[in-house]
Amino acid sequence: MDKKNALRAGALAAGTTLMMLLMSSPALAVTPDDGDDPGPGLSVIETLGLFVAAPIGLFLLIAALVWVLDGSTDRHPKAKAKAKGKAKTKAAVEAS
Repeated sequence: MDKKNALRAGALAAGTTLMMLLMSSPALAVTPDDGDDPGPGLSVIETLGLFVAAPIGLFLLIAALVWVLDGSTDRHPKAKAKAKGKAKTKAAVEAS
């Protein structure tokens, strides 16, 4: 029964992929569409600034705002719980 289901799933996936490829328009169309008016291209510096520096800067700005405006008071490290038995501390061992 597993082989039949696998064959059916494979045929469905192949058919879906084929239909999507046939129905989609080409990504690198040679002829421009009506209304296309592309502007001048971006330089390398502009591209890096837009797609690398701007997202990193926006992330850092949001992180800084959250850090500065966070009003939580329970962020201090909590002391470790003491053991139930009488464990000797380093100071107690040195004193005896």
